[in-house]
Amino acid sequence: MKILEAAENYLEIILIEKEKHGHVRSIDICNALNYAKPTISVMMKQLRENGYIEMDMDGFITLTDKGSGIAKKIYERHQLLADILITIGVDEDTAYKDACKIEHDLSETSFEMLKKYYYKNKKSIFNG
Repeated sequence: MKILEAAENYLEIILIEKEKHGHVRSIDICNALNYAKPTISVMMKQLRENGYIEMDMDGFITLTDKGSGIAKKIYERHQLLADILITIGVDEDTAYKDACKIEHDLSETSFEMLKKYYYKNKKSIFNG
């Protein structure tokens, strides 16, 4: 089953917020995405029902292994694509916004080839 782009974004935000603050609750996601609490609640329910997250009695959200795998994959794509765009001269804000759009649609094959190329040629790219 293919996970929806919106769900991937939520999982990525959960990962990022957990790394920043050590814990994540729905309100943290509301603040990070600037979405209304009911919108977040609906998605958290869907993510929980599909086995991507768990939520304890105090409302703390934890990624399951399944959710963590997707979140880490999307986060890696986001970071690498933004780095590539910044390296070629795109301003940081635009690079991160564009990377967010690209990360979901890029095939695994193309991403892996971009990653190999970037790391193989990183020194020459930076040194002109």
